[in-house]
Amino acid sequence: MPRSIRGDVVVIGGGPAGMAAALSSWEAGAKSVFLLERNEYLGGILPQCIHPGFGLQIWGEELTGPEYAEIFIENLNRTGVEAMTDTAALELTPERIVKAVNPQGAWEIKANSIILSMGCRERTRGMLQIPGYRPAGIFTAGLAQYLVNIAGYLPGKDIVILGSGDIGLIMARRLTLEGARVKMVVEIKNSLSGLVRNYVQCIQDFNIPLLFSHTVTEVRGKERVEAVVISEVDEEGNPLSGGEREVECDTLLLSVGLIPENELSRQAKIPLSPQTGGPWVDEDFSTDLEGFFACGNVASVFDLVDYVTLVAERAGRAAVLARPPQEKHILRAGEGVHTVIPQRIREGKDGFLFIRPQKSMKGVTVSFWEREKIFYQKKISICRPSEMIKLDLAQIPWPQEKGEIKVEIKGTEIQGIS
Repeated sequence: MPRSIRGDVVVIGGGPAGMAAALSSWEAGAKSVFLLERNEYLGGILPQCIHPGFGLQIWGEELTGPEYAEIFIENLNRTGVEAMTDTAALELTPERIVKAVNPQGAWEIKANSIILSMGCRERTRGMLQIPGYRPAGIFTAGLAQYLVNIAGYLPGKDIVILGSGDIGLIMARRLTLEGARVKMVVEIKNSLSGLVRNYVQCIQDFNIPLLFSHTVTEVRGKERVEAVVISEVDEEGNPLSGGEREVECDTLLLSVGLIPENELSRQAKIPLSPQTGGPWVDEDFSTDLEGFFACGNVASVFDLVDYVTLVAERAGRAAVLARPPQEKHILRAGEGVHTVIPQRIREGKDGFLFIRPQKSMKGVTVSFWEREKIFYQKKISICRPSEMIKLDLAQIPWPQEKGEIKVEIKGTEIQGIS
């Protein structure tokens, strides 16, 4: 029989979002907080992110991933938060019951509030449906990062990277420093998928070719990758005939997007947004199911760990207050907008709104529409899909009547790096 315990707040996932949420809940007055992490250590992917760039938004200091994680681990150690590592959450019910297992046995935890912070996973070759055999030498960029930085294993010598996401760009530099030859980074879109700073520091500084509007259309080799076929694509991402070429390599890294981990959310019957892949949330990061909160990359994939921390801290505090549901503004992604989070606004008095553009543009105007009328606009010099636009909710004059609001982005499209 599982051991039954009860808690004020249960946080599922001990990465940057989960640690910040658990700490925030404790500081907000929760008497019993349980932090469940399936790995043997807290931090999520932070321990394998040995590059700098963390903490600039929050502390104005550039830290590595392990340094960033250690700050929260040390702070958690000074609280009464019960961190249960090596613990897998197997089941989640709408009644806020978590069923978990670890080496000590099976657990059933009933909570007043549950915070979902399971993070996200990488898209794989199977999701891309790249033709060819299934040879050794195909890795996601995050797995390659773990192998190099944690396990001390070099995945290959001659490498092609598909996708210009941040982990792919960072691994291009890391592998080059380890003596591998990164032949090129290939991006299906006509603009960068990762942060510009990572392009400059990891690609430009090391003279690594970056090919826009191209993709990998075939993997060659049976036992081990021997080559990949690179094809030019049209505006819809379809390969163009006659635009193929073979590139010899022994390794293919995939940096082609992330998917929020919401299997447990579905079990609990929490409504999910098709745009973000995560639960619908308000500015408290409360979901549409009372008593459940979702923060960090499980709600929507964020660009910066600093942003993940900001929203997780808010979710942690809100989980203790547990305000009842109320009528909300509903935000919809209009022209030029890929995603907007939160998608529900209770009051709009404090907190942040994050908007991801569909395209890279300059001379940008962000517009908020209610009933075919614009009630707020924000001018921005440039925007990119790789960088969320962050707005202060309190600076937006939200209408008094609750209802649907459309968010729109317009500007002049730009391609490549600018």
